Amino acid sequence: MLTRFHHVALICADYPRSRAFYTGVLGLSVIAETYRAARDSWKLDLALPGGGQIELFSFPDAPPRPTRPEAQGLRHLCFATEDLDAAIAELARQGVETEEIRTDPLTGARFTFFADPDGLPLELYEELG
Repeated sequence: MLTRFHHVALICADYPRSRAFYTGVLGLSVIAETYRAARDSWKLDLALPGGGQIELFSFPDAPPRPTRPEAQGLRHLCFATEDLDAAIAELARQGVETEEIRTDPLTGARFTFFADPDGLPLELYEELG
């Protein structure tokens, strides 16, 4: 029935700021970008390494996320990395703060959290070789 993960959709408060974050800071590639005049809305399709996409939307007057990260619904997005320390250093170079590194007690892998421009919690998870 299911063949693979396709996409996750995000609604941002400031489209240019979020576009710069996901393409510049995280380095995701643009697949397509569309302005929908009838909705006064942008839709940006971004390619994730290894497959899948992020669909970044802007909508006028979209309400903010009520809480993070324990509200019902999407908890966070996680990106894999082979070198957590290097990834954290690159985020810091771009002005993005990360939380303290934690260790997953089940897998022994290290991970940390940071936020996108709208406060959406994002995780970096170090894949063990």
